[in-house]
Amino acid sequence: MKLGTKAVHSGIEPDPTTGAIMTPIFQTSTYVQESPARHKGFAYARGANPTRSVLQRSIAAMENGKHAICFGSGMGATDAVIRMLKPGDEVITGNDLYGGTYRLFTKIYEKYGIRFHFTDLTDISKAEPLINKNTRLFWLETPSNPLMRITDIADHVQLAKKHGIMVAVDNTFASPCLQNPLDLGADIVMHSVTKYLGGHSDVIMGALIVNDDKLQQDLQFILNSCGAIPGPQDCFLVLRGIKTIHLRVERHCKNGRLVAEYLRQHPSVGKVFWPGFTDHPNHLVAAKQMKDFGGMLSFVLKDDNTEKAIRVMEKFKLFSLAESLGGVESLVNHPASMTHASIPKEERLKSGLSDSLIRLSVGIEDHEDLIEDLRQALEN
Repeated sequence: MKLGTKAVHSGIEPDPTTGAIMTPIFQTSTYVQESPARHKGFAYARGANPTRSVLQRSIAAMENGKHAICFGSGMGATDAVIRMLKPGDEVITGNDLYGGTYRLFTKIYEKYGIRFHFTDLTDISKAEPLINKNTRLFWLETPSNPLMRITDIADHVQLAKKHGIMVAVDNTFASPCLQNPLDLGADIVMHSVTKYLGGHSDVIMGALIVNDDKLQQDLQFILNSCGAIPGPQDCFLVLRGIKTIHLRVERHCKNGRLVAEYLRQHPSVGKVFWPGFTDHPNHLVAAKQMKDFGGMLSFVLKDDNTEKAIRVMEKFKLFSLAESLGGVESLVNHPASMTHASIPKEERLKSGLSDSLIRLSVGIEDHEDLIEDLRQALEN
């Protein structure tokens, strides 16, 4: 089944009671059982909900996976992966990482004795020396947030399998439309469903997708035990959003390319980070493992002046200054003070994230209007 057909149909059946073509919102906390001895269906909504079950089947199909588990947020999903570890275990991850993930790793789990190594995963030779008998997980984020760095998933999977290490990939920026890490050998795919899967800036949710039955059971146990579940209304909204994801992402990619090319030739812009440029680091890897290059990009002004960058962000009329990404509307973000504020400045600067970096989530508006908004913000 092709992607667009999956988006519309996978996991979804007409409601058997009414024939409703849209999955109902099962707004209930508990379920009546016929017998304690023979009951095999739904019991309590923390463990399972029919609306959530349909969404999980849909998301699994989008990632070519066997199982999906939905959580109340992307951080809830990431947290569940780290909960599978124990004190003394070690994780190798990137040094250009979403600030919330960095905060979870360093401020929550390091104090429980889990060690995290942050390194440049665009170069696989940087990861191998960090592997030891305690290494349990590679956590990859590609394209990375916010510098759009590209990690070769297949190469890291090959290295990890040699040492019995699990590989998890944050696939939020690419979406299932552009990249499928399970097909490249990853064990776990994580999505902030809030972003492209939901697509309309009206839901907070996360998901993990796996093929292994035991891994699914372990993660489902964590979900049920710890309770980081999404509500049925949110699950309904994401099911609705997924039906158009292939159309939306196609437009995100087209607009992203046009915006990146415009910024690159603008005299006020110093550097544009977008994996579609042939001279972007690891562009060939991106071209190999992605179907297109997405609608996320970042840039710095030629004089790399933070105050000027802030003034530019304040001038936008169509690009809204806001957290998040992947919605139909275009957003501008200042990572240093917003999404990555939890990372100490010296760590940010070491990884190349300057205070003047501007991140764009390019939406699905008419590209001429977006480029005009960029022009007036940069030149006024």
